[in-house]
Amino acid sequence: MQDEEKYMMRCLTLARHGASSVAPNPMVGAVVTHNGRVIGEGYHRRFGEPHAEVNAIASVRDESLLRNATLHVNLEPCSHYGKTPPCTDLILRKRIPRVVIGCPDPYPEVAGRGISILREAGVEVIANVLQREAFALNRFFMTAQMRQRPYIILKWAQSADGFIDRVRSHPSAKPAQLSTPVTRRIVHKLRSEVSAILVGTQTAWLDNPSLTVRHWAGASPVRMFMDRHLRIPSTHHLLDGAVPTRVFTGQDAGNRQWVEYIRLDFSQPVIPQMLLHIYKCRFHSLLVEGGARLHQSFLEAGLWDELQVETVSIKLGDGVRPADIHSSHAIEKKQTMYFPSSECDSEISIYVRKYL
Repeated sequence: MQDEEKYMMRCLTLARHGASSVAPNPMVGAVVTHNGRVIGEGYHRRFGEPHAEVNAIASVRDESLLRNATLHVNLEPCSHYGKTPPCTDLILRKRIPRVVIGCPDPYPEVAGRGISILREAGVEVIANVLQREAFALNRFFMTAQMRQRPYIILKWAQSADGFIDRVRSHPSAKPAQLSTPVTRRIVHKLRSEVSAILVGTQTAWLDNPSLTVRHWAGASPVRMFMDRHLRIPSTHHLLDGAVPTRVFTGQDAGNRQWVEYIRLDFSQPVIPQMLLHIYKCRFHSLLVEGGARLHQSFLEAGLWDELQVETVSIKLGDGVRPADIHSSHAIEKKQTMYFPSSECDSEISIYVRKYL
């Protein structure tokens, strides 16, 4: 099993190379071995292009070795026709006798069917090798398939005395600066990794944010904000058309370039309605950046997967309190990262949801 885990770790490493180009598909890597030697490897490079298994098998120079080889892959091979043919068909056609899998694929058209097809054809299948690591790598995809909603990250920054901002009533009052150049880059890196980013009406109006990736390399997520009564001025950054933007509103409004208005029923809970729209659009991850009331609504509804809380050494003395994470009981602290700075010290704590 030690060798199987070693090769599975290589699959996970390969899979990450597709991080910015395979969504909404999962990241997948594959390694082909023969008598303890790697003879081929590959990964899913881009959405719509050949899967990892296809690329790994194609990289094997001596195809005759495949009949005594093992294929390692971090996700169950697909068994249906999508943009590409089923990988199970290729495995059987090449007569690969043994397949090692990181974790099953919960996608409804696969969901154990790939493993069953291989086993019924006489292929030896070993499943759940480094299952936790394989699941964690594709947690966005897995959450979407299993919960029919995106993986939700709640993120905010707070002062040492527990405030996220000064009390403000107009955009002309500047927000408190509660991050450093280093942590700003970390936030923009996170933005580059998610499909969509969301803020509430007050945050959109008072902060006039861009919600784009500027301090990191990568694409900006689809911007989303709530504006029930269409209060946000057209001059605000979120309506500048620079990045595709969705506005959740209770009013009828005509779409314009890069800005789409989604009407919701505000007499009913709105967060489930937003998440259903996001899920149907195949956005598998959502970063919620504020404000406190919106964060609290997600927490109280139990609709979240991860919290990222940055705490800086600056004290504000008074202001707006963040959401109460203690109102949710199923939380465990995953890690804390420390960032000393000449401006102020900062730490980012990451909490994850515990599913029973």
